[in-house]
Amino acid sequence: MARWPLPRPRRGPGPAMTGRAHSLVRSGTDGALDVLHPVITLVRGLGRLVVLAVRWWSRTPKERRGPVLFLLGVGVLVVALMPWGPAFAVVLVVGAAAWQGREGSGVGADPSEEESKRLQAVYEALVPLFALQDDPNPQPLFAHDGSWERAFEEIEFTDDGRIGRLLLRYPAHFRDSDAKLRFLVERLLGAKSGRDREYRFVWDEERNELEMTVPEPLPEGIRAQRFVTGPGEVVLGFTDADSVHRRVPVTDAGQARDVPPVVWRTGARATESHLLVVGAPGAGSTTLLRSVVLQALEHGDVLVVDGSGSGEYACLAGRAGVLAVETSLTGAVACAEWAVHETERRLSVASRARQAGNLVPDDARRPLWIVLDRPAALSHLARTEGRRDPQELLQVPLRHGRAANVTVVVAEHFECADELNRAVRSYCRARVVLGTASPEEAWSVLGVDAVSPPGPLTPPGRGFARLGAGPVLRLQVPATPDPLDDAANEGERRAVLRLLPPLASGRTTGGTSVRTREPDMPVPPEPSPQQGSHPTVPTASVPEKSVTGTAAASAAAAPVAVSEQQAGAQAT
Repeated sequence: MARWPLPRPRRGPGPAMTGRAHSLVRSGTDGALDVLHPVITLVRGLGRLVVLAVRWWSRTPKERRGPVLFLLGVGVLVVALMPWGPAFAVVLVVGAAAWQGREGSGVGADPSEEESKRLQAVYEALVPLFALQDDPNPQPLFAHDGSWERAFEEIEFTDDGRIGRLLLRYPAHFRDSDAKLRFLVERLLGAKSGRDREYRFVWDEERNELEMTVPEPLPEGIRAQRFVTGPGEVVLGFTDADSVHRRVPVTDAGQARDVPPVVWRTGARATESHLLVVGAPGAGSTTLLRSVVLQALEHGDVLVVDGSGSGEYACLAGRAGVLAVETSLTGAVACAEWAVHETERRLSVASRARQAGNLVPDDARRPLWIVLDRPAALSHLARTEGRRDPQELLQVPLRHGRAANVTVVVAEHFECADELNRAVRSYCRARVVLGTASPEEAWSVLGVDAVSPPGPLTPPGRGFARLGAGPVLRLQVPATPDPLDDAANEGERRAVLRLLPPLASGRTTGGTSVRTREPDMPVPPEPSPQQGSHPTVPTASVPEKSVTGTAAASAAAAPVAVSEQQAGAQAT
């Protein structure tokens, strides 16, 4: 048992304590500690049980707290009515407290020699950041000859002897409002505690405290599937259990379980109507957009523009609800112009219907999704050829899309994020960062000072999400690979194929652009020879469904025809 510190002998003008008196005080203290040892053990154990109960209650979702309280009440009633029930319950609680209060167990146990060396190494590494030259304080929190007991308030270790939670106090002169200094402290703590893990840092500027915790691993390997959501809700991915109170049932490896989702709400009543995804190459931004498109096709129409021209969305070509899949500048400009006209038409139709006291027609209420991947490449081509930038044309859907039930989703890489125009940055209030990002990159997208980067061994699709002015949430995107990619996992490819809508009626594959139309829509005019195989922008209430782009033939999906003009451009 760890001995409590003895009272120091009196120093001053009075008489000093003799050796016999000091011996008597030590003997009396040891005897009192030996007598009170069972009581101290029980009190310490009860305190640890209370801490565990509070943590368990904080992790319990709000919708489950009512049933839990009901079950606890029933249990207390049953125990009270049983013969010798209360006495048995008291014995059980005392035994649990004695077990939790034993030496070397539970939260707050004294660290071992190896753990003390690890804590001392972390303390000495923080001294250059927190220490102050010529500090007038005789015992500063951080000093070169100091010990970690001065600044570390609470410590928890994992089973393998690594730091799992650390609460430290830092001096008041440290500039905790400086993002760069905070990032240096976070990076140093992460390096000393292990680079192969993710960490969460909470700065309490009011109390001058910093808490570092190791969050639980996010749900990984969950494939694309039909999620239980309401109209206008899209599951961006999954997050920590204590970050959100909602749960959605999913099927993972053939087993059903509930996971905490990151739900993005769209529609006329949503506050974050548009989404911006920024990530590093290979971080999973296209995977996230593909997942969003598959969920949007359940209740609306989708218009896809692939600025990279890599054919990642070829599996959507000719599907029901997919208005167009464009990869060229000509097709992107035509789609953007049609989106402007369609947004204005919806606003006009809705205004006339409300003035007449009628319901808004279905064609104006049906959700329309405009998905734009890598617009920087198209903007560069537009400046080179002296044509209109598709991003400029998207200002109308971005500004008035909420009232017209039009949602815009944009994805770009960090190195090209400066090419995004002001309208995209202003109106896309739902933000996602994928992959490792510097503090400046995270601040430019999420609007926060710094975000702890994911570990080096994290899978693709790992990042952070922030909806409006809400908190920053860790994010793991569901596995949604390209079903035409032979290198992808076979099970994940089949899961995406099961979610694809059926082929639209009237599809042909004759070596030119595929064209389909609804039965009640007028036949659009044929394109002129100068326009090649790209369709003209329709002005009818229902857009012309055209598909131009690259697509690889695959046994899992039907082939997609490529226009002769675009094929010649790609060959060049």
